[in-house]
Amino acid sequence: MRYTVAGFSYLAEADLILVLLSLVDMTLVGGLLVMVMFSGYENFVSQLDISAGKEKLNWLGKMDATSLKNKVAASIVAISSIHLLRVFMDAKNVPDNKLMWYVIIHLTFVLSAFVMGYLDRLTRHNH
Repeated sequence: MRYTVAGFSYLAEADLILVLLSLVDMTLVGGLLVMVMFSGYENFVSQLDISAGKEKLNWLGKMDATSLKNKVAASIVAISSIHLLRVFMDAKNVPDNKLMWYVIIHLTFVLSAFVMGYLDRLTRHNH
C-alpha cells in the first residue's frame, strides 16, 4: 500500500510507519525536556506560582527528584523502544552484531529503570 502524507509524495507502509515513529520519538524527547526544565526549576530555583484558576500541569509542583528520575528513566526506555523498532523495521540492512548491541543497550535501559523503580519503592516503604 502507498499513502499520501503532506510534504511527501507517496510512501510505502513501512516508510510511513518509520515517519510516524520519528514523530512519536521527537514528541517524547520534547516532553522529556519540558518535564526536566520545569522540575529542575521548581526543585533548584523557586516554586512556580500558578493560581488555582489557571490551567496547569497536574504534576507541576508535585515532582521531587526521585519521581523525576523515574519519569526520565521511563522516557528513555520508551525512546529506546521506538529507536529499536525503527532499527528492526530495517533489519535486513543492519549487521547482526549491531542489532545485538542495540538490543543489549535497550535491555540495559529497561533493567536500569526497573532497578531504580524497585529501589525507590523499597526506600519509600521504609520511611
